Amino acid sequence: MAQSSLINVIFRASEKAARALVRDFGEVENLQITRKGVADFVSNADMDAERTIMTDLKKARPDWGFIMEEGGVVKGTDADGPCWIVDPLDGTTNYLHGIPHFAISIAAIDKPLAKGGKVIAGGIFDPMRNEFFFAEPGKGAFVNDRRIRVSGRRNMVDCLFATGIPYKGRGSDDDHATFRAELGQVMAETSGVRRLGSAALDLAWVAAGRYDGFWERGLSVWDIAAGVLIVREAGGFVSDFASRDKALISGDVVAGNSQTHMGLLKMLKDGRSKK
Repeated sequence: MAQSSLINVIFRASEKAARALVRDFGEVENLQITRKGVADFVSNADMDAERTIMTDLKKARPDWGFIMEEGGVVKGTDADGPCWIVDPLDGTTNYLHGIPHFAISIAAIDKPLAKGGKVIAGGIFDPMRNEFFFAEPGKGAFVNDRRIRVSGRRNMVDCLFATGIPYKGRGSDDDHATFRAELGQVMAETSGVRRLGSAALDLAWVAAGRYDGFWERGLSVWDIAAGVLIVREAGGFVSDFASRDKALISGDVVAGNSQTHMGLLKMLKDGRSKK
């Protein structure tokens, strides 16, 4: 498929930043002797990738603003105009431990989300597998040159779901108890649950039909903006836990095909009721 100029901009910026991330990833294993050494190295790699992406995107759309994981909010020429949402390294903990499962996520929105902004393009680049997932509204979802669709599975017992697990320092004891109750319910009714450590790739894999659904709470907009669009353009459904179209605002995400999305929402609710 011929990519639009907007998708080409996202791809070029992702590919350029990915070269340095892959190069530096080869050094991570050599730095595992001290936690501080490798953590500092990865933090620098993360920020370098974001600077590379910002420079490339700014060349292509000089008037646009930015919402970035590391650099925060940078206003564009028009404060109510379009901007980029950038996560230069989604899966930092994997990268820190030398696990080759991480991605660059870039989305474009037409105006601030608080003013009803919509995602108008999104790309997720997995540099270790050389897979670029992308979508624009009304044009479908793709990985590289191939059209992708969410899975066609309907029976929960046959389905494989992905999630993110709360960890120390994130969420209260009640949040952790809620997750355990939800996880127990999903495990009891499905083929299995995976936690691979990158929400962007979890959503991309739902869009590609590799997972049948995904849920997680408390994500940041840069984790999910591109992925939400890609899932929807692949024929999937994305909502918050109350089945509202507010995932990008709340950071709470439930995704799947038409059947698994509803089934997952029900399982999560049933799990919470037993807590």
